[in-house]
Amino acid sequence: MQANDTQQHAVQFQAPVKKIEADTWPVDDVLALFDLPFNDLMFKAQTAHRANFPDGDVELATLLSIKTGGCEEDCGYCPQAARYDTGVEAKKMLDVREVLDAAKAARENGATRFCMGAAWRSPKDRDMEKVETMVREVKAMGLETCATLGMLKEEQAQRLADAGLDYYNHNLDTAPEFYSNVISTRDYQDRLDTLGHVRTAGLKVCCGGIVGMGESRRQRAGLIAQLANLNPYPESVPVNHLVQVEGTPLHGLDPLDPLEFVRTIAVARITMPKARVRLSAGRRQMGEAVQAMCFLAGANSIFYGDKLLTTENPEAADDRVLLDKLGLKTRGKVEAKAGSCS
Repeated sequence: MQANDTQQHAVQFQAPVKKIEADTWPVDDVLALFDLPFNDLMFKAQTAHRANFPDGDVELATLLSIKTGGCEEDCGYCPQAARYDTGVEAKKMLDVREVLDAAKAARENGATRFCMGAAWRSPKDRDMEKVETMVREVKAMGLETCATLGMLKEEQAQRLADAGLDYYNHNLDTAPEFYSNVISTRDYQDRLDTLGHVRTAGLKVCCGGIVGMGESRRQRAGLIAQLANLNPYPESVPVNHLVQVEGTPLHGLDPLDPLEFVRTIAVARITMPKARVRLSAGRRQMGEAVQAMCFLAGANSIFYGDKLLTTENPEAADDRVLLDKLGLKTRGKVEAKAGSCS
């Protein structure tokens, strides 16, 4: 399937996308960054990175699927959607003890943030109490806590905040004008509303997107502009490279050029200079050289562990080798030097 075939996946809609504030970064300005000569773009990104993260440390975050498969949504990239035949079986939510064991292992391997993801359109009230227990117990281990559970009501966001959650992840995925090519079971405003509830509850925001879904460069710029114009912009920005899974509508697309992915990281760093820009899904297919360029472009966070929800991720030992080759410190080591440890 080629890029233009994605338009057959979802019904087009005209739902309004509310602007959270006047654009600090108009799409044309973001596109102009993408269009810079590669060396000039990397120089700008590295300058912004050094100014805001002088220690040059890399955050290690581990992601665990606490509820896998059976999702009612139709996200075209997702193997956990029940309507696609991808070999992913729907499972019950993990027991709290299983989650705590995984969090302990992540901490022992050097992770400072533990993210819990569930394949839900939105959590049901009967699920919240168990998730809140997970959050409280993981936080008690000294780890930062993050959850991604789908759309939230205002009171659900507050319950997570009361349990001690640090970050809530809810990605915008792509630019507003490309969104309906990928998803039809929720609209863009639904995502913005959840982010609003998260901010109102006092939680930090983890929000990014996926590139390589058949979008144009301008549409990649549109995604970055949406993120950068949030007020405030997200504290964490995961940038995912599409992992094509057989059985999903986006399987078979022409792969994104690796240097275009590096450009996306650099533009994210320039437009959101104080955010943790995270290399997320798709690192396994990049190789060391492309990952090294991403770090040079301003990435300073990675998902760390052998699996991201249902897709493979580089082994933790391989990541340690690469970070050592590049002479990059991890966040935990930097904080330990400063006299605190997480």
